[in-house]
Parts: sequence; structure tokens; C-alpha cells
Amino acid sequence: MRQLHIIAHAPSVNTVRLKDAALSGAKAGSSAVNTIWTPPLKAGPDQILAADAVILGTTENLGYMAGALKDFFDRTYYPVLEEKQGLPFATYIRAGHDGTGTRRAIESITTGLKWKPVQEPLVLRGDWQEDFIAQVEELGEAMAAGLELGVF
Repeated sequence: MRQLHIIAHAPSVNTVRLKDAALSGAKAGSSAVNTIWTPPLKAGPDQILAADAVILGTTENLGYMAGALKDFFDRTYYPVLEEKQGLPFATYIRAGHDGTGTRRAIESITTGLKWKPVQEPLVLRGDWQEDFIAQVEELGEAMAAGLELGVF
């Protein structure tokens, strides 16, 4: 069974809803893909080494990714660098502003890891909108379906 791992920072009610949407979307997208969520501060190399694809979720904090996700990358980067090149991934960013710095930072790290983005980052900008839930759910569904079908 293929594995989709969601590494998502969820410090608020709404970001928990986004994480839950990614999980429910992935489960709706494929029953043949095992989907797991781990908070970034608890995730590490073992989760990435076991994954066939990853969804990264973060808030925009002071124009950058959440410190929890940065910590995850700091602890994980070198232990997975050689073994997980080409790992398919997608990102969603809950951005109170424009998400540019957050996106740029994640792209820089994942480019160094040689991970393969399966779509443009989903940037959920501005004030909270209920439609954000559906967008993240679609992302989870597409990732799981893509894994099951062997698209990536």
C-alpha cells in the first residue's frame, strides 16, 4: 500500500480544519493509499523515508513558514537528502498576507531536497474563507488519487 504523509502545522481551529480537510480529501481520493498526519514538531526522517508522497501545510508567520515546519526541515533535510530525491509533494499555505516569503522558503528547501512539486502551492490568502476547506480537500483527494493511479 502506498503512503501519503501530511506534515501540517495546525495551531488554530481553522488550521486544524485545513489539516482535517487534507486528510478527508485524501481518504476520499483513494482507499488504496494509507494517509497519515503528523505535526511538524513530531515528524522526522522516518516519516519521509516511509512516504511515497507528502503534503506540507503551514501558516504564514512574519512572511515565512511556521517555525514548526522549519524545524522539521532542519531535522530531516540531510537524513533524507539522498534517498528521497524526486519525492512528489504539494503545499498549502494559510497566508494572512500574500504568502510569497513562505512559498519562496519552502520552494528553496524542497528544491535542495530535489523533491518534485505536483502542482503550484495552494496559497489561501487574506481573511478566512470557508472555501479554503474545499480547496485543501481537493488537494488531498488529488494527491491520493494520483498516488493510486501511479501518476507520481
